[in-house]
Amino acid sequence: MRKTQLSCAIVAALASTTLAAQESEAPAKLETIEVTATKRSESIQDVPVAVSALDGKALENLGIDNFQDYVEFLPNVVFQGTGPGQNEIYIRGAATTQSSITLSSVQALQPSVAFYLDEMPVSMAGRNLDVYATDVQRVEVLPGPQGTLFGASSQAGTVRLITNKPDHSGFAAGFDTSISTTKGGDMSNSVEAYFNITPTDNLAFRIAAYNESQGGWIDNVENDPENGGYIGSAVVIDRISAEALQAQGIDPVAMDARREINGYSSSEASVVSPRNSEHVEDNFNDAMYSGARFGLSYIINDSWDVLVQHTAQTLDTEGVFAYDPTLEGESSAIRFQADENSDEFGLTSWTLNGRLEKLDVVYTGGYLDREIDTLTDYTGYTNGGLYSAFYVCSYTDLDSPDDARCLDPTKYYKEDTTSTRLTHELRFSTTMDTPWQVTAGVFYDEQEVGSVGQFKIASPELFENLDSSWNALAGDKGINSDGGPFSPEISFVNDVTHTIEQIAVFGQLGYEITDSLTATFGARWYQIDDIYRGATSTRDVTSRLEAYGSGVLDPAVYDDLGLDGDDLVTAIQDGSLDVSLLDDDGVLTVDDTIFKFGIDWKVNEDVLLFANYSEGFRPPVTNRLGGDKAANQDGAFNGFRVPVYSTTDTLDNYEIGLKGDFLDGILRVNATGYYSEIKDLQTSRYDPTNISFLVFTDNVGDAEVKGIDADITWLATDNLVINAAFSLLDTELVRINPELEGIAAGVGSKLPYSADFSGNINARYFFELEGGKEGYVNASLTYTGDRLAGMVMNAYAMEDATQLIYGTGSGLKIEDEADTFEGATYLGSDGEVLRGGRYIQESYVIGNVSVGMTYESWKVEAFVDNVFDKSAILNIDTQQYTPKVVTNRPRTVGVRFSYDYY
Repeated sequence: MRKTQLSCAIVAALASTTLAAQESEAPAKLETIEVTATKRSESIQDVPVAVSALDGKALENLGIDNFQDYVEFLPNVVFQGTGPGQNEIYIRGAATTQSSITLSSVQALQPSVAFYLDEMPVSMAGRNLDVYATDVQRVEVLPGPQGTLFGASSQAGTVRLITNKPDHSGFAAGFDTSISTTKGGDMSNSVEAYFNITPTDNLAFRIAAYNESQGGWIDNVENDPENGGYIGSAVVIDRISAEALQAQGIDPVAMDARREINGYSSSEASVVSPRNSEHVEDNFNDAMYSGARFGLSYIINDSWDVLVQHTAQTLDTEGVFAYDPTLEGESSAIRFQADENSDEFGLTSWTLNGRLEKLDVVYTGGYLDREIDTLTDYTGYTNGGLYSAFYVCSYTDLDSPDDARCLDPTKYYKEDTTSTRLTHELRFSTTMDTPWQVTAGVFYDEQEVGSVGQFKIASPELFENLDSSWNALAGDKGINSDGGPFSPEISFVNDVTHTIEQIAVFGQLGYEITDSLTATFGARWYQIDDIYRGATSTRDVTSRLEAYGSGVLDPAVYDDLGLDGDDLVTAIQDGSLDVSLLDDDGVLTVDDTIFKFGIDWKVNEDVLLFANYSEGFRPPVTNRLGGDKAANQDGAFNGFRVPVYSTTDTLDNYEIGLKGDFLDGILRVNATGYYSEIKDLQTSRYDPTNISFLVFTDNVGDAEVKGIDADITWLATDNLVINAAFSLLDTELVRINPELEGIAAGVGSKLPYSADFSGNINARYFFELEGGKEGYVNASLTYTGDRLAGMVMNAYAMEDATQLIYGTGSGLKIEDEADTFEGATYLGSDGEVLRGGRYIQESYVIGNVSVGMTYESWKVEAFVDNVFDKSAILNIDTQQYTPKVVTNRPRTVGVRFSYDYY
C-alpha cells in the first residue's frame, strides 16, 4: 500500500522538525527546519546551541495565532501579564516582579527576553509587541543568553518571529478562516489572506492581511454591597494612610460598622461603597486584531538583492482578562470604570543582502512607531496609597469624629504613550572554504518612549474643582503634554520621555579544530546611554537628574526640587546614594564587553554534542524619583532612599547539550542541561506605605538557576507522530540586598512565575480517505506546575485587605515564607503581626483536540481547545492591592477552513 503523505505533520511542543514520509518505499525519516539562530542559515540540528522552532505549517496545524498560544508548547517559556498587548516573556526562570502595567511606560524596566520581528527588536517593558501570527515562516526560540549576537535584553533568551517574504517563483494566494464559540462567552471569528505577485523575474510583492475578533467570556457584574462585592473599608484606608483618621480622633473600626452593607444609604453611611450599574456587561473582555503586511523584494543582480516590508496592526481590547476570586465562579469581575486599550503600530524594515568575493554582507534596519491609549479602572488605588484618606475621606474640621465619611472611591487611569525605535545593523560573514568562519558587525539602536499618564484619584465630593496647580508642574516641565491643560478632575500626572541609545560592535569566530570538533568564540562591546526627561505633578525629574550629574552639593538646590537638601547631600557624599554613573546632563552611561565560548563535537552525521558559556545583560534603568526618602521610616525603610538608578544585571550561563537522530532517523532527542548565575537581578518595586516611591526599579540581589530542557520526537509509524517536551527547573535567591530583607522573598527562596516541572505531549495521526483525501486527528496535553507570584511577600497583607474590603478572602493558596512581613507597618485585622508569604499560582493541565481533512490545496478542521474546561491561574495580579486572577479562555469549539493556490 502507498505510504501516507505526511508533509503537513508538524508537531508542537518544542518541535524543531517537520515529519515526512516519501511517496517511495524508502522509510520515513524526520526532516529539519533551517534557522538563523547564529545569524547564518543552518539546519536546526547542526546549530550548537539550544534552539526550538515551529514553521508556518506547524503554526497553522496547531491553530496558533499569537505567542501566548505558542508558549503552551514551550515548557521553559512563560508569558506573564494581564491580557493581550500587556505581557512580558520569561525564559528558564529568570524572572522577578511583574511590571505594573499602569506605570510600565514610565518605570522603564527593560525585559530580560528580547522579541524580534524578523531582524527588528520590538521588545518593550510590560507591553511586548503582540504581533498576530499570520503568513509566518517560522518562530524561533533561543533560550539562554544571546547577548553577543542579539545584544541588550537578550539576557535570558531571544524569541524571533520570522515572516514569509515575497517569493520570486510565481503567483500564490491563500486564505484561512475560522469561527468558534466559547463556553459562557461570545463567538469568535477570524479571516486571513495572502497574495504573492511577480510582475517580473526580478520583482516580487507579497501582501498579507488579517482580522480576528476574539469574543469575551468574563462578566462585569453589579457591585452589591449587601450581597458580596466591593464594600470598602475605613480600616484599610486609615492604616495605609499612616493612621490619618485615628490622628483626628476617628475610629475607623466604628466607621466600618456604619458602611452601606449594614443598611445605610449613600448619604448617611460612613463608608460609601462604589456603584457600577452603568458598566455591567456580560462577556466584556473582547479583543480585536486587524492589520496587514506589505513586502517588496527586488533582485538587483546575481550578487545583490533588497527587501522592504511594512507591517501595520491595531489591537483593541475592552474589559479585563482576570476574574475576582472573591466572587462565585471563575468568570466574574467588578469594575467601576470602562477598561479600554488601543495598541497600534507601524513597522517598516529593510534588508540589503550582498555577496562579495569572500563575504556575505547584510545591512538591515527598521523603524517602529507605536501608539498606546489606555483607560483603566483604578479604584483599587484607594486601598494602597499613603494619601488615600486625603483623596476619599472627610476627616478634618469636623464637629464630631462620628461625622467622618469615606466617600465614593471610584477612580481611573488614562495613558497616552508613543514609542519609537530605530535600528541599524551591518554585518559580514565569511564564505571561504577554510577551517574558520567569522560573523561580525556593528549595531545601533535608539528607542524612545514618551508617556502622559493622568490619574483621577480624588473623590469629586471633596474636590469638585481641582486646582490647576495640582498638575501645573507636569504641564510646565513635561515634554509630551504641550503644557496641558488637563481635565479638572485629574489630580496627578506623569509626563516623561525615556530614551535609550545603544551602539555595539560584535563578532563570532568558529574554528574547526578537526573535521568533527569546532570551537566558537564570540564577543560584544556595547555602550548605552539612558536618558530620562520630564516631570510628575510634584517632581521635576529633569532638573533633579541634571543636579545629580553635575555634582551639585548645595542643599538649597535640592530643597527647591522638593528634596531634603542637607540629608540628601550627606547621602551623596557618603556614597549611600550613588550618582557616579550620571554625566553633567543627567544621562546614565554604561559600557562593557561580554563574551561567549563554545565547543561542539559532531559524533557522527546524526549526533551533535556541545558545551557553551555565554553572558547576557539588561540595560541599567534611571528611576523617575531617585533620591526620594521613605516617608515611612519604620523597619526596613529606616534611612531608605529610592536609588537614582538600578545597575545592569547580568546572567552567566553554562550549558551542555545533545542533538541526535536515532533508530534510523525516526527518533529525535534534543536536550540541554544548564546552570545560570544572575547578578544584581533587577526588579519592579512599589511600597504602598511610601507613596512618594510610586513605582521604581531596584536590584534585588543575586540568584542561581539550574535546569534541564528536553524534547523528543518519535515517528511511531508512517501515520503517527508523537512529540513530548519537558523542563525541570531549580531557581534560588542566593543574596538579597539589605533594604529588601523582610520585603522580598529571602535567601533560599524560589524566583517567581516558573514551575519546577512543566511538560507536554502531542500526538498526530493520519489516515487515508476515499478520493485521495486525507484525514487526521491531533491531540495535545500541556502541564504547568505550581509557580509563585512575584518577589514581594505581601500575600497575607493582600488577604487581610481583601477580607476587610470584600467581607471575604480570596481563597487563593499562599506559600509561607517569613514570620513577619516588613513591607507592612500595621497589624492584621485580627491584631496579629502579618506573616510573609507569596501567592501560589496552582498547577494545571490543558488539553486540545482537533480532527480534520485535507485534499489538494484545501483543509477543513473541527477543533476543541481546553477540552477539560480548565480555568488555569496564569497570573495573580496584585497591582490594585487585592488579588485578581488572570485566566485562560474556557472550552472553545470551532471550525477552520483554509485554501492555498500555487
